[in-house]
Amino acid sequence: MKPKIIAVVGPTSSGKTALGIYLAQKLHGEVISADSRQVYKGLNLGTGKVTKKEMAGVPHHLLDVASPKRIFSASDFKKLGERAIAKIIKNRHVPIVVGGTGLYADVLLGRMVLPEVPPNFKFRAKLEKKSAAELFALLQKKDPERAANIEPGHRRRLIRALEIAEAMGKSPAKAGAMQGEEKYDVLWLGLNPGLEVLQKRIAKRLRARLKRGMFTEVSALHKQGLSYRRMEALGLEYRSMAEYLQNKITKEKMIEDLDRAIVHYAKRQLRWFKRNLHIVWITNRQEALQLAKKFTA
Repeated sequence: MKPKIIAVVGPTSSGKTALGIYLAQKLHGEVISADSRQVYKGLNLGTGKVTKKEMAGVPHHLLDVASPKRIFSASDFKKLGERAIAKIIKNRHVPIVVGGTGLYADVLLGRMVLPEVPPNFKFRAKLEKKSAAELFALLQKKDPERAANIEPGHRRRLIRALEIAEAMGKSPAKAGAMQGEEKYDVLWLGLNPGLEVLQKRIAKRLRARLKRGMFTEVSALHKQGLSYRRMEALGLEYRSMAEYLQNKITKEKMIEDLDRAIVHYAKRQLRWFKRNLHIVWITNRQEALQLAKKFTA
């Protein structure tokens, strides 16, 4: 029998973290975070990382496993994620993958195989001269499917996506990249409270994180050697705050831009997850628990 794993996915601010912890408490589970930025040490308020208090004693994996100064890839995540799954199963607990980075969840759980395309440094150097807007426009032409699910301002991901499209000559998804090896029996649970609710939650959550000290966090990271250029590559909150701290935009403009950018990000997340027809979209935690109990019985 394949190991049983529960995956809780959905857009930012949909309630994934709380649901994952609730299910872990009820099912003797442990959480594996599937978030491309929460893997980095020190990126706490900016990523909305779960606190020790919020964990409520539930073990969490794949948080704070890399330095923000270096690039952590989906391949790195898959390797560490598989180790975490093996450890949790050995403990006779239920692995619960929780997160909004669809690529990470799909790669770890076997829905997607990453194309093995080696770095093309000459091609990258050529792309480095282009702006994020130019890179995004180029990706829309070369691989519109990937462009529909990528953050337009994330230069590193744009360059990598273009590098893969250049090497393969077509969209990785159309080339069969979605045909992964299904090593696990997965119950996919999705959360989507609707765009109007998400917009309100995103705005409220952003202001709460700013009040709790997001400026202080980002300033401290810069003093510790994290360059503004690297912050911009990390995207969303870190990109906007780097621009603000360099006096490129006002505080009001930063908050306005972030509200809009995070909502756009949530929409991209939903587009990604809606391709997965195995996801059961739930409306409350009782429904999720009932499905999870039946699945793990």
